[in-house]
Amino acid sequence: MNEQDVRRHAQGHLDALVAGDVERAIQDLSRELRSNLGEVMAVLPLPLATAEVESVEMTGGGYSAVLHLVGETSDTRLETRWKERDGRPTIVEVSRVTEQPEVFTAEPLEPSDVR
Repeated sequence: MNEQDVRRHAQGHLDALVAGDVERAIQDLSRELRSNLGEVMAVLPLPLATAEVESVEMTGGGYSAVLHLVGETSDTRLETRWKERDGRPTIVEVSRVTEQPEVFTAEPLEPSDVR
């Protein structure tokens, strides 16, 4: 299993979700995740309009892929962990990526800016 394999499987997984082919999409999930399918499906902004693989990185025991899913009313980023199971890349963990809020600071006004 290499980065291209994971990227290809992740994109296939997303393509299946966008097409509404849940049966195909769950084939990429480990047995443990399949047994908790309701929890996995609950984090998806269904129905999906678009989805893309944002990044794939090698981690200690496998790969991490960040997936961006856009639904009709919201969008979500998921971090998925992939390991080789039964000779193919398989999702073994899914978690929602929480965005850090942007912090804006006001620049101090110069006396010439005040009227």
